[in-house]
Amino acid sequence: MHEMSIAQSIVELAEEQARSRHSEAVEELELEIGRLAGVELYTLDFALESAVKGSLLEHASIVRHIIDGEGMCTGCGLTFPMETLFTPCPACGSYCVKIIKGKELRVKSIVIK
Repeated sequence: MHEMSIAQSIVELAEEQARSRHSEAVEELELEIGRLAGVELYTLDFALESAVKGSLLEHASIVRHIIDGEGMCTGCGLTFPMETLFTPCPACGSYCVKIIKGKELRVKSIVIK
């Protein structure tokens, strides 16, 4: 379950930023998570619940922005929504697709006290 290590890394990053600014708590954490990032969203939610206990994020609001997948066919140039990493181009059937968005996994913002 790599979601737990991701959750722990997110908490460590937010705590590091809060402490560097002499803060006692994180009020809000904003995340961007792509549907193609290889992260099980429900498992990450559960892991974050565990990871924030006893941390500066224990009472923080965690806002999640889910980014839908989008790809561009390198053959015909069509841009289309992607449900999985291996979605073929709906126009020509090619699997040579450049992923434009949906693989994000980042902390967008941290609000500290």
